[in-house]
This record gives sequence, structure tokens and C-alpha cells, in this order.
Amino acid sequence: MPFYIEYPSWITPEIIPGFFLRWYGMMYIVAFAVTFVLFKRLVKEERFPMDNDSMMNLFFWTILGLLIGARIFAGLFYDPTGRFLRQPWLMFWPIDSSGNFVGLQGMSYHGGVVGAVIAIVIYCRVKGWSILKVGDMATTAIPLGYTFGRIGNFLNGELYGRVTTSWYGVLFPGARRFPASEEWVQETAAQVGIPIMDEAGMVNLPRHASQLYEAFLEGILLFLVMWFIFRKRKPFEGFMIGLYLAGYGLVRFIAEYTRAPDHGIGYVLDFSGTNPAPYLFETFRAISMGQVFSGLMVIAGVLLWLILLQYHRQKPAVETYSEPAAPKKNASRKLRQKLKK
Repeated sequence: MPFYIEYPSWITPEIIPGFFLRWYGMMYIVAFAVTFVLFKRLVKEERFPMDNDSMMNLFFWTILGLLIGARIFAGLFYDPTGRFLRQPWLMFWPIDSSGNFVGLQGMSYHGGVVGAVIAIVIYCRVKGWSILKVGDMATTAIPLGYTFGRIGNFLNGELYGRVTTSWYGVLFPGARRFPASEEWVQETAAQVGIPIMDEAGMVNLPRHASQLYEAFLEGILLFLVMWFIFRKRKPFEGFMIGLYLAGYGLVRFIAEYTRAPDHGIGYVLDFSGTNPAPYLFETFRAISMGQVFSGLMVIAGVLLWLILLQYHRQKPAVETYSEPAAPKKNASRKLRQKLKK
């Protein structure tokens, strides 16, 4: 009996086979829509002076900044060939060397965060809005929408995790195969019940469904914490921004231990001294590129908290002005009677 989960054969990248619309793109449309609805509710809840047109413009420029930042980071940090460093204009060129339309393949979440932050800051400065207030509302609305993005990765059969012998390991049909001649491959295949017919061939092994782990940790769990626990209890403006940065960075760092490092890059930091295989979990001391950026997010979130906390402590108290109490009716009547005399 197989000791793993077979990836559903009915799932294909296209929603309708042969039609250009893919599940991956559809899930991101849903993600943006969910984020917009939640953000709109927060704007109303906070009574923030932002009309629908301004809100749509804010989202347009934020998404544009997100896509540009995500593409630049992917080209700079996740391309082992160095092609984009030599020809940076190709980052935004959707046609390959054979003249085929391939789109903009490869996006970096962390680059998307940088691009989105820059876009929001610029737009808020132009409109004269409080960057911290808008940032608090935006980061509170993002996690639930992000859940659908990770589900899109699963439906696309990409960004799968490391090899596992757990019963909940998933056999992704498009995952990288391993030489059947290697001893560890034979042992793993025997544990999960995959027969090896040809030791000279390649074997597909079960992987962690790291996309779904991230959908829960970075999406649902973070959303529940931010929306139901801290949304109405934030101690100062900007707190939710720091919470999102630190919270996302922490759970993403943890989830990366089940996610396979990018092929051709592997671990960028290895403190184990054992040269661990990137497709197996062997040590906590081998760090991927995603974990480096996630760790920086945690640091950025904590630093933002400390800076804002210090700022609010030193901020002078604003004097309040109260209107003088209206004179009582009896007193006014007595005054009029005196004047008549």
C-alpha cells in the first residue's frame, strides 16, 4: 500500500484545458479581490477619508509596484545563470529566444513587498494621507488574500517541498526526479511503497505540500491573529505594519524548512559544515535565500516597533480645546430681566 498522497490527476494548470486562463492567475485575482474587500471595510471602520476612486488608484499602483519589485528580485537573487544581471531588460521581456510568448516567469514575494511598500508610500505622500494608517489597514487585509496565492501555487504544481516519507507527502507529477541508482533514493522509495523497475532510470518521490503549509501559516493563521486579536487593540499607529513584517517573516522562515530551495541556488548560508542536500531536511543550520529575506523581515518589523514606540513616547501631548459651557436657561432669563430694569 502506498504511503503517500497522489497528486489529483484532474488538476491541470489550465482551468479549461486548451484555454489560456490558468488556476494560478485566477487565484491571484481572487487574492486581490479579497484584499480589496477587507481593505474597504477597514477604511469604513476607521472612517478614513478615502473614496472609491482613490482606493482603486491606490490598489492599481500598489499591484504595479508589487509586480515590478517581485520581478526584479527574482531576476537579481533567484537566477543562477546570471542572465538577468547581464541583460536586465529581459526581466520584463515576455518572449523567449525562440520567439514564443512565455510571460513573466518567476516572482519573488519579498521583492513584491518592497515594491508594494514603495508604491504605497509615494501614493500616500501625493494624497497627503497618513502612511502609518494606510499601512496598518493594508497589512491587516493582505494575509487572507495571500492564502489564495499559495493555493494557486499548489494547483500549478510548483514550489513543492522537500522529499518526505510522511503519509501526507504528495507525489507531484512535475517534481524533479532522482537517480534510482542512489542508495537514499532506493531506501526512500521502499519506505513509501514506490517500486523501482529500472535502477538506471529516474524516480519521483513524495514531497511536502509546502504551498498548503504556507497558505495556512502565512495566510489563515496570520490573518486570524491580526484581524481578531490586534485589529482593534493596536497600541499605536504602525503597529500592524510591524506585526505583519515580523509575523510573516517568522512563519515563512519556519515553513521554508519544508520547502525545497530554488534549484541551482540551494542553501545560501550553511552553518552545519555537512554540505546538506537541498532536497532533504537534514539540519536547521542550512539557510535558504527565502529564509534570509524572511529573517530580514522579522528584524525590520521589530525595528519599526522600537522606532515607533520611541516616537510616540517623545511625541508632545496635544492640548485639547473645549467649548465653554452654555449658560443655563434660568441664568439667561435673570440676566435679561436685569437689563430691562
